[in-house]
Amino acid sequence: MSMHSSLKSATRIATKRNVLKRFERIDLMRKKGKWKEGDRAYGLPKTKAG
Repeated sequence: MSMHSSLKSATRIATKRNVLKRFERIDLMRKKGKWKEGDRAYGLPKTKAG
């Protein structure tokens, strides 16, 4: 019996994502100097993934 295609997600994880998680956006903004400790984590600007 073959595996259903939706269960083969391990290979899809390695693909490049277009959307960043909130903590990934904060890390990216920290590197660019646009984020300070104590800033709010809501309403963040969109950032490019790469």
